[in-house]
Amino acid sequence: MRIVIVASEVVPFSKTGGLADVAGALPSALSKLGNDVLVITPLYAAARENCERLNLELKECTDSILRFPIGGAEAEGRILTSSLPGSNVPVYLLENGRYYNRPGLYSDPDDNSDYADNSERFLFLSRGALEACKVLGIQPDVFHCNDWQTGLIPAYLHHLYHNDFPETASVMTVHNIAYQGLFWHGDMNLTGLPWELFNWRMLEYYGKLSFLKAGLVAAEVVTTVSKQYAKEIQTEQFGMGMEGVLRQRSDTLVGIVNGVDYDVWSPEADKTLAAAYSADDLSGKAECKRALQARYNLPTRKEAPLIGMIGRLVEQKGFDLVAAAMDKLMEMGVQLAILGTGQPKYHALLGEMQTKYPDGIGLFLGFDDALAHQTEAGSDMFLMPSRFEPCGLNQLYSLRYGTVPVVSQTGGLVDTIVDYSTATARAGTSTGFTFRAGSMNQMLRAVKRAVQVYREDPEAWRALQLTGMRQDWSWERSAREYVQAYEKAREVMQRR
Repeated sequence: MRIVIVASEVVPFSKTGGLADVAGALPSALSKLGNDVLVITPLYAAARENCERLNLELKECTDSILRFPIGGAEAEGRILTSSLPGSNVPVYLLENGRYYNRPGLYSDPDDNSDYADNSERFLFLSRGALEACKVLGIQPDVFHCNDWQTGLIPAYLHHLYHNDFPETASVMTVHNIAYQGLFWHGDMNLTGLPWELFNWRMLEYYGKLSFLKAGLVAAEVVTTVSKQYAKEIQTEQFGMGMEGVLRQRSDTLVGIVNGVDYDVWSPEADKTLAAAYSADDLSGKAECKRALQARYNLPTRKEAPLIGMIGRLVEQKGFDLVAAAMDKLMEMGVQLAILGTGQPKYHALLGEMQTKYPDGIGLFLGFDDALAHQTEAGSDMFLMPSRFEPCGLNQLYSLRYGTVPVVSQTGGLVDTIVDYSTATARAGTSTGFTFRAGSMNQMLRAVKRAVQVYREDPEAWRALQLTGMRQDWSWERSAREYVQAYEKAREVMQRR
């Protein structure tokens, strides 16, 4: 199939979160399966800088000019082209200095406030992707749209561009239902879509225009990033007000767990580590632990289980539970290596805890990619107490690095981690320890169970590590499931 993937951020051109990793890895995996794939994304100031920094070719297409209306004015831009590193997948970057030549992708870095014209900026991406395909003579089988920034594409395909792309289906992927692209109803005038679509069944959401809802309603197939999250977002607890729409789409709603790039995340070949190791020879992991303890200024204590945590320091990730449970965690004789940045109150709270327990808590406030790899490799366990987690990647990295996950029972964590019990241990299927999301006491019990196995049953612990390391959560696995979703979208479109 010919597949056009449209995303508001793509590694290595631009990134604020996991969407960029998906949009940077999935196209290459799809291409390796024999599909004709291309990517469309904005040419932010950061994207131009990253091309220069990484020596990525960035050139103007022969036919490069984009012109189309946004409201009563004509928007104009250019199409530049590059490619995903290590592949032949082309990337088309849409240039518009007014919209994208800014210091942040979605918000002003100085005060973290969303740009006031984000509706225009990502309307330009959605409609610009369609216009770019027209200019370049590309007739896709499928447009794969990602999150609210591209949510208007399925609606455009049905109502403005049907004659241009009569046989093109669309797939809409929700990476996090909490972000919905809600704007003043008057921005409907900017879209060029007929006002009769502004109703509760289509684009209207409690008096506002929702870019995400446009995609959820109009796409032939909706996907999200784990099977469990696909179930959760159809409930009032997790649906963020979109649960009714998603329940109506239940027969065409598919959960696909994100993949891992094992060329990047592999303890055998990871150049950031103090020592290499593998499922056949785990001896290097002990050296990685000693190096990590030194990096976090923790004493070298072989007997102390070292628990890694990486992520945004926010309530969603369960850091309030960790802070409240810290005294009891320290009583277990564990060490914590925490890497992340987020809300100032957690910076302060964790800093105070580190001062109180200097031999038990290592803290790095910020983000360091090499340290993230080292934390995965050097930790004995990895704690993820998320209240909700659409997919999660760190538990998958942990599995590959022989670091046993201790995770809450939500979203992708449910799909990827099998709880340790007598039955699962006997069957050889357990890969970690799980607990009820949002419960501090349940989290402590799970950590205590993990610590007990670590200290008292080395053979069972090694079996946990090896079972995890031999799991296949590769992008090839995910790409095959996406191909099935694309085929389903084509079938749905042809039945209409």
